[in-house]
Amino acid sequence: MEKIDFKKTLKPLYNPPAGEFASVEVPQMQFVKVDGEGDPNTAPAYRSAVEWLYGVSYATKFAAKAALGKDYVVPPLEGLWWADDPKSFITREKDQWRWTMMIMVPDFVTRDIFENAVAKTSGKLGQPPQSLRLEPYGEGLSLQTLHVGSYDEEGPVLARLHGEVMPNEGMAFNGPHHEIYLSDPRKTESAKLKTILRQPVKFMT
Repeated sequence: MEKIDFKKTLKPLYNPPAGEFASVEVPQMQFVKVDGEGDPNTAPAYRSAVEWLYGVSYATKFAAKAALGKDYVVPPLEGLWWADDPKSFITREKDQWRWTMMIMVPDFVTRDIFENAVAKTSGKLGQPPQSLRLEPYGEGLSLQTLHVGSYDEEGPVLARLHGEVMPNEGMAFNGPHHEIYLSDPRKTESAKLKTILRQPVKFMT
């Protein structure tokens, strides 16, 4: 059985250049999602969200393999981030952040498979987060770059995107800041972390 690796089959979405922003058209895909707010380093809700996302995603993967004969590599963790003041991402005022953490699920995964995966994960983790859901999400035109380094070093990169790149291209925000975590922070030193920074945009009229 061939194992699908979406980082390869959807390479333009997962392989942006480092040090510069490239445009990409992001199609609608479906995701397992959990919402929350607060500092991801200290908020218990964040830790719970990530634990649930991985638990449900792997249960879904194994169920799809058994029921549909389709196997795939579970895609990386992703996060949508926003705040009342976008500058809080540049200044790293994390207590002001709101987030939706998510993991992509292939289109061939049905809602029944997902709901059974949630039930199976509940047997291990207890009551699921209220916001846990399977939901489509599409961004369309976006700018993205590969950031290599600690999460707290993202500020200057985002400042350049917001203050130089987007204004120079005549672009405005068209959705929340999006991060895709290609590295496991538990196993990778902060200086070598690889994170895709993505911003949905639209041309100003």
